[in-house]
Amino acid sequence: MSAISGTRSVPPIHAIVEEADVSRFGILLAFGLTLAGTVSGETIRKPPPLDKHERVGAWQPADGGVQTPLWPKDIVLAKPDSGDRPEATGTGTGTGMVGGRLWHWASYVTRPTMTVYRPKGRNSGAAILVLPGGGFEVVATDLEGTEICGWAVRQGMTCAMLKYRVPQAWPRVDGRQQRPKRLLALEDAQRAMALLRAQAATYGIDPHRIGAIGFSAGAYLVANLSNTTERTYPAADAADRLSSRPDFAIIAYTARMLDDSKGRNSLELRPWVTISPQAPPTLILHAMNDPMDNIRQPLAYALALNDAGVPVDMRVYARGGHAFGLRPTADPITTRWPGQVRQWLQDIGML
Repeated sequence: MSAISGTRSVPPIHAIVEEADVSRFGILLAFGLTLAGTVSGETIRKPPPLDKHERVGAWQPADGGVQTPLWPKDIVLAKPDSGDRPEATGTGTGTGMVGGRLWHWASYVTRPTMTVYRPKGRNSGAAILVLPGGGFEVVATDLEGTEICGWAVRQGMTCAMLKYRVPQAWPRVDGRQQRPKRLLALEDAQRAMALLRAQAATYGIDPHRIGAIGFSAGAYLVANLSNTTERTYPAADAADRLSSRPDFAIIAYTARMLDDSKGRNSLELRPWVTISPQAPPTLILHAMNDPMDNIRQPLAYALALNDAGVPVDMRVYARGGHAFGLRPTADPITTRWPGQVRQWLQDIGML
């Protein structure tokens, strides 16, 4: 199978880009800014920077989703790096288009939300939590959020899109990127998964058939969510006593897994990546020519899951680039992977 997609890009929020999975500068990368260089023998050219179109105001769903606060109003939350700066939304233009259309994002999120979409026809009883990418700088609300939910509800699933707290820098120690000890987006993802289980009867879903799908930075969150049950926040209510581990996991073009200091042929994981034998069945999607996140990233994770006895499937395409989402292009990846996900969910008894 081969495919390649359009790229998405926003202007630099920060001035320096040091490596492909840098976090504080990750918006450039998770949003598909093509870097100069060669990938799989293919020359990658850097397009000119794009204007950033930013508007103050909280993101609101425009397509039938019901948005609710993730946390009670009286809970004091740790703030993202932007502090009390008002939430804003924005778009990219020009080469930032994907599938011939603009993509949209939200940032400076201090009060995260979960937007739920329910199937209009048959309800399979399954549910999926969508974690968009954005390099922990922004949340890609449509390309890797609401558009994914649109597909999920057509399959008979209840879908919840998480707008998590951003931005949050990944610090650097001795020139090497480190995971924050307290990752705010993970806390929000754990809370969202627990809330879906607590409200399963309300939504008409099976609390044992709730999975997660993530893209880029969101894919890392799904992996983290799959392998830990430890919370770094005090329980807000009874929901936080429920499991936050998904029943299935789908990971698309992930990063922040591979310890690339060990050499080209090493597939060792970074120190902060822990693997649990209790991780759920996992499906990994990736393109060999992804210029942002090398194919060794998901390979290292897949091998570690397999060594722990966790069922793991991979769908790897020769071409596809990064941040292809669900938007149809001339490249087969955008039209084929949804059907493969559906078949996989049926195979493991979740759909």
